Amino acid sequence: MTATIIDGKAHAARLRARIADGVAQYQLAAGRVPGLAVVLVGEDPASAVYVRNKARQTLEVGMASFEHKLPADTAQADLIALVEALNADARVDGILVQLPLPKPLDELAVVSAIDPDKDVDGLHVVSAGRLASGLPGLVSCTPLGCMMLIRDTLGDDLGGRQAVVIGRSILVGKPVAQLLLAANCTVTVAHSRTQNLPEVVRRADIVVAAVGRAEMVKADWIKPGACVIDVGINRVASDVPGKTKLVGDVAYAEVAQVAGSISPVPGGVGPMTIACLLHNTLQAARSRSGLAAE
Repeated sequence: MTATIIDGKAHAARLRARIADGVAQYQLAAGRVPGLAVVLVGEDPASAVYVRNKARQTLEVGMASFEHKLPADTAQADLIALVEALNADARVDGILVQLPLPKPLDELAVVSAIDPDKDVDGLHVVSAGRLASGLPGLVSCTPLGCMMLIRDTLGDDLGGRQAVVIGRSILVGKPVAQLLLAANCTVTVAHSRTQNLPEVVRRADIVVAAVGRAEMVKADWIKPGACVIDVGINRVASDVPGKTKLVGDVAYAEVAQVAGSISPVPGGVGPMTIACLLHNTLQAARSRSGLAAE
């Protein structure tokens, strides 16, 4: 058996096309376009590239982009004041403060200052509480992207499937487990203290690996035909001296011989993250305008 490759780039492109159509419809209904504000503090190169990509894709789907670039020595009070100003700005439907923040800024305090109805990164404690309670709200982008890929691959009806999430972080593991539970899966959250981990994973129809250990999940961990979503991003030495490469938490080449479908790294979950950020911004705009979610 050779697994079907879950092409995150293609899925993200289709999602962005649907978002662009939704933005055009929203503009007709509301008389304006949704707006996304991104705040970058400091000059971390990876964060700067990510923010540029977000701004470009925001404009490509027809939304308004508001970028705020602040020096690394920005005071906590000044950063929170900016967030509060964006909360009050009627043009802004979504707010994202790019993480990580330079020390000694308090990330939790800054995220907590964001209006939960504009929390398009889904990191506010209220957003997490809404998800856990089954209430409407904005869902963290990477878990949301995972669920979209799973549904696109297996269909909308996931009821009764066994799912194992490897990792229990608040960024991916816990929210993706909540989403799978809401989809009527039987969910096991595995972690560093889980006993007989390969045996636990082998029971799963759906495996989401988000533990941050390069190629940890092996072929003999996987139930034949399972859907495997690899969220890991690990930089390791390549075959070329002095060079590195990106790999996931799954030993891709060997697992692809057993799984029914698998997302690669790179090119799997990653491209979905920004697309889901735009999706959340459109949903936030619709909600703030009294329109039903799409």
